[in-house]
Amino acid sequence: MVKPSVSIVKVTDVYESLQESLNLCHGLAGLNTNEKILIKPNIVSWDFELPFPPFGVVTTSVVIEALVRILAEHGFKDLTIGEGALPVLSPKGEAVYETLGYHKLAERYGVKLVDFNQEEFVPVDYGDGLKLEIAKRALEAEKIINVPVLKTHNQAKVSLGIKNLKGCLNKRSKQLCHGVGDQELSSMFPRIIEKLPVALTIIDGLYTLEKGPGPTGKAYRKNLLISSRDSYACDLVGSAILGYPAQDVEHLSNFAQRHGYSTELAAYDIRGERVADHQEFVEYDWEWTGQDTGPAGFEKRGISGLAIRKYDSSLCTGCSVQYNPMLILFSSAYKGSPFPNVEVVSGKNRLASPGFDNSVLFGKCACHLNKDNPEIKKAIPLWGCPPDLKKFVEVLAEAGIDCDYQEYVRFRHYLLDRYKKDADFKLSDWSVK
Repeated sequence: MVKPSVSIVKVTDVYESLQESLNLCHGLAGLNTNEKILIKPNIVSWDFELPFPPFGVVTTSVVIEALVRILAEHGFKDLTIGEGALPVLSPKGEAVYETLGYHKLAERYGVKLVDFNQEEFVPVDYGDGLKLEIAKRALEAEKIINVPVLKTHNQAKVSLGIKNLKGCLNKRSKQLCHGVGDQELSSMFPRIIEKLPVALTIIDGLYTLEKGPGPTGKAYRKNLLISSRDSYACDLVGSAILGYPAQDVEHLSNFAQRHGYSTELAAYDIRGERVADHQEFVEYDWEWTGQDTGPAGFEKRGISGLAIRKYDSSLCTGCSVQYNPMLILFSSAYKGSPFPNVEVVSGKNRLASPGFDNSVLFGKCACHLNKDNPEIKKAIPLWGCPPDLKKFVEVLAEAGIDCDYQEYVRFRHYLLDRYKKDADFKLSDWSVK
């Protein structure tokens, strides 16, 4: 049996390194120049109002540009770049594509640009009672080239190629992937690829991100490209480089079991660089108190009277992106005195506990789950999918908890400022010359 090939290349020049990466794994061998090719980057979100560091969060434009150039040079003419970023947190894809330089690729190579959120989604039956709505443009593609980022994920441990395809779903189906029981995240999103013609995965490892998937995590320069015609094999190697054996990543183990893959690196033909030479453990999650009362940093500051229950995988991506800002806002409200006996719950699983004077229900799911909870003395519902942060400040102020929104603004500036003095971090990597 032929082992699936995976290439690992240390990046010098992005264009030349990507060519080497594709040559090593015969990445273009499964593609026909007459086919409709969809390129699927990872654009979680973007922000034009506050600083947004894309390092390790969003697929670099220099990798997308190199890929499009290589495809054009090989005679591919029907190329589309498509993504469905978080619709609530992001401006329209058109504006983001302009910022990323994709319009230049459209002018130069005739690439079509598609924002899945502005187009049609089609119900797809996966069997076993599972139906997901997938972007019609993704289903119409004859081949998909998936270009995720090499990053960790605070719910899934790693977010690589298989996870990146969640961007092909509409909002409702994305939320469905954050279910409970047999619809738990690690069982749900690995199913998406089963109905999509993914022919090539290229993991953009110019940067890597700890405690991802958003910009609140910390990025590092990595300068790697990992490519394979086999999606699982590519993710297996990417996960190993981040320090996570596949058997320790639940969604990769689930995928392997369902599709008959080995979780051992030895079962794959790894070409180019050695995994061991680039393997470095990258933290995927934040440290929480043993009593589940909030981040360890809150305990160190002496914050009391407040119990923020840790999110689980049922927390949808929209609320998870707002979760860290929520922590910053609560932190800003601490002035040395205990909070007024407050508990904060989120997601589809967590019921508010007895014994609290105030129960903050963060997000629509928590509000619905707890609407008839007899243990709640005073509910502070924060509706929204996800909740609006300015509304969050207003609602908590009415409950006597004074958060400072400007502290969140300062935090956002800090997220970008911490990279500015490091010459290895280049915002120009998200532009096209």
